[in-house]
Amino acid sequence: MAAAAALEAVAPLGALWGLVQDFVMGQQEGPADQVAADVKAGSYTVLQVVEALGSSLENPEPRTRARGIQLLSQVLLQCHSLLLEKEVVHLILFYENRLKDHHLVIPSVLQGLRALSLCVALPPGLAVSVLKAIFQEVHVQSLMQVDRHTVYNIITNFMRTREEELKGLGADFTFGFIQVMDGEKDPRNLLVAFRIVHDLISRDYSLGPFVEELFEVTSCYFPIDFTPPPNDPHGIQREDLILSLRAVLASTPRFAEFLLPLLIEKVDSEILSAKLDSLQTMNACCAVYGQKELKDFLPGLWASIRRESNQRRTILEMILGFLKLQQKWSYEDKDEKPLGGFKDQLCSLVFMALTDTSTQLQLVGIRALTVLGAQPDLLSSADLELAVGHLYRLSFLEDDSQSCRMAALEASGALATLYPLAFSNHLVPKLAEELHQGGSDLTSGDRPSKCSRCLRCLQALSAVSTHPSIVKETLPLLLQHLRQVNKGNVVTGSSEIIAVCQSLQQVAEKCQQDLESCWYFHETAVPCLLALAVQASMPEKEPSISRKVLLEDEVLGAIVSVIGAATTHLSPELAAQSVSRIVPLFLDGNTSFLPENSFPSRFQPFQDGSWGQRRLVALLMAFVCSLPRNVEIPQLDQLMRELLELSCCHSCPFSSTAAAKCFAGLLNKHPAGQQLDEFLQLAVDTVEAGLGSGPSRHQAFTLLLWVTKALVLRYHPLSSCLTARLMDLLSDPELGPEAADGFSLLMSDCTDVLTRAGHAEVRIMFRQRFFTDNVPALVQGFHAASQDVKPNFLKGLSHVLHRLPKPVLLPELPTLLSLLLEALSCSDSVVQLSTLSCLQPLLLEAPQVMSLHVDMLITKFLNLSSSPSMAVRIAALQCMHALTRLPTPVVLPYKPQVIRALAKPLDDKKRLVRKEAVSARGEWFLLGSPGS
Repeated sequence: MAAAAALEAVAPLGALWGLVQDFVMGQQEGPADQVAADVKAGSYTVLQVVEALGSSLENPEPRTRARGIQLLSQVLLQCHSLLLEKEVVHLILFYENRLKDHHLVIPSVLQGLRALSLCVALPPGLAVSVLKAIFQEVHVQSLMQVDRHTVYNIITNFMRTREEELKGLGADFTFGFIQVMDGEKDPRNLLVAFRIVHDLISRDYSLGPFVEELFEVTSCYFPIDFTPPPNDPHGIQREDLILSLRAVLASTPRFAEFLLPLLIEKVDSEILSAKLDSLQTMNACCAVYGQKELKDFLPGLWASIRRESNQRRTILEMILGFLKLQQKWSYEDKDEKPLGGFKDQLCSLVFMALTDTSTQLQLVGIRALTVLGAQPDLLSSADLELAVGHLYRLSFLEDDSQSCRMAALEASGALATLYPLAFSNHLVPKLAEELHQGGSDLTSGDRPSKCSRCLRCLQALSAVSTHPSIVKETLPLLLQHLRQVNKGNVVTGSSEIIAVCQSLQQVAEKCQQDLESCWYFHETAVPCLLALAVQASMPEKEPSISRKVLLEDEVLGAIVSVIGAATTHLSPELAAQSVSRIVPLFLDGNTSFLPENSFPSRFQPFQDGSWGQRRLVALLMAFVCSLPRNVEIPQLDQLMRELLELSCCHSCPFSSTAAAKCFAGLLNKHPAGQQLDEFLQLAVDTVEAGLGSGPSRHQAFTLLLWVTKALVLRYHPLSSCLTARLMDLLSDPELGPEAADGFSLLMSDCTDVLTRAGHAEVRIMFRQRFFTDNVPALVQGFHAASQDVKPNFLKGLSHVLHRLPKPVLLPELPTLLSLLLEALSCSDSVVQLSTLSCLQPLLLEAPQVMSLHVDMLITKFLNLSSSPSMAVRIAALQCMHALTRLPTPVVLPYKPQVIRALAKPLDDKKRLVRKEAVSARGEWFLLGSPGS
């Protein structure tokens, strides 16, 4: 038995010896992979491989020694993770010693050292030892390209894993690398070498006295002159080298004294590419260099770039960089402004760009003008007048220059903050005239086809309202325009009124940071808007269509946004003044504070008010639901009862919904106590009475939904009872689908009420708590429900999961995934879309769980890619795309089937669907290919 065991132990070693001989003496390549596979399998150790190579490693013939070391190195490249620390130490010493061997042996030695540089078990100090040996013993630039690349890889590996050890070498490491790189010509190696130099600088390695040497060894390649050979398999482009070298040259101000003279020289070159590269490199330097580095070279730089006319955009981008630096410098030295002497030329260049036909040049010019204007004392009054004139012109460009127009509006807002008088004198009057002309002659033949000059004027007025003094001019203009529309003096529809309201909202948001401006806007705009709305709600002898436009849903929604933005940032004291007037307006019809308040009849939205008057409760909602919590609301008890009664009025769904939202918003903010309990009891009684048979069931349900949301957000104990009532309604034949959609509202953020901006009480984790408290009941209800109402439970569950933060959902995914998959079979497109939106990120974040259901997922996604709903088709295709991120062995068997199926949506009639289909099918084509 002992003899048999000995034979079994010797047999693998005999096989190893045979493989070694086949590789070394027989010049066969296959045995290397076999030896590596046997080492991984545990058949023998790396030490036994070294012993089997013994005679080869000591052979007097260099080629034989090289083959022996090559075999060992190839094994180490595949098995380095198996090495123990003591084995690494012995191997390092062996390889370092072999660096002194014959030049034929060196390539194989370097491959072995590359393998050892990847070892996790590398003891401290050996990385430094290896690099010192390479720097001392190897003349790198005499090696072949692939062997030089190996040296760069060894250095890169050690810099990634042994940074502190290498930094201990100080400037010796930098000098050693300079010797390694000096004379490199191959673009493949240069890309790696440039990256190493960049890391040396960006990671604060010591450069010591070798800053100039490091600059010289890299700058000798500037400007890059490289044309890739045809059919180059490596795919290296000239641009790759340019960007890598530029990143090095612009990485440290310590290069400035050497680089800037070189750039000035190259800007004056006759070669166009050298000029462009130099200008772009200067531009990159502007982000890094400071006043100290640049100021001595500014005259020479300016002289050079002034002579250039063909690279205007690049020059302007560089000047933009200088101007941004000037902003930093002004804090360093208030007396010395290096660019001050070039002010006139700078303005000339910028204004020239603003009048150019190139959109890209105009965009850079606009950015440069913004930064130029931010410099103190750089723009004169004449310059400002010119600048404002250019911005005015650019604000009314044709539609194909939309980007320029928006940039000009943004720049106007930034500069108006700094120079309000210039914009008040030179821009606002032009806009006022433009607004008047645009309003009175909308049929002008030269107006832009898609957006009238009047609408653009509204945008410009709101854009420049960034200073309190300008707001006092623009706000009256906007309100006057709205009055003109309301009087029927301007032929228009709801779209322009909404545009005015959007501009007013933007002005209100700009005023929020300044208490005085905020109050000015509120006390000027809110009474005006209320007066216009009240007037529109009054009965007329001769009905005016234009006035009634103010009562449309979308227009009232736009006014709601203005009033909300004008109220949220009021101080409690000023808010109290306003609430003492606005609440009596709605409860008592007190219109005394409204401008032009001679109305033909009383305003009584709650007491037998007309259809139009009731709709204005939305404006009351916008105001009271945006007030700070500590503002006391007068006549609160009466207000809550009136809102409750109106919320169940079935004759005007818009009014009843606004009343329900207003009631819920006030409930959410009300402090706990007896009065809150009374309001809640009233609400519950009203809901239960309305949910019985009768015409107000839908209104009662809406009230239930909003009250539930108000309580869920603040963690009120009654929220669980109301949510349970909502779940009961999922089985209601009439209200079931609405109840399912209600779960989306409960989990979503609102924009008009119950918002954090409007001071509502919104707990941070309300969604997580709602999920924990209610999803088990939803799942249980689904299993117990009859077949005809199961889709309602699925829809509610889908809405909850879609809005839930993914880290909360992932642990619960295994138990819920089967229901989500069932939801995909639901015929309701809303359920399908919500579920797809929920599943798509889960495919990326929980691939192991999703892989278990890949067959069903593929089937359902492909079926939904033919849905009648475009949004569902797009979402299904996005999920098909995400499926390629699952483990390749899981999805690869489905590749032919999926590629065939995805050919159909390539012909979809909608462009966005075709776009997603191309993207998804492309990823499935690449599935399983190398590098995918």
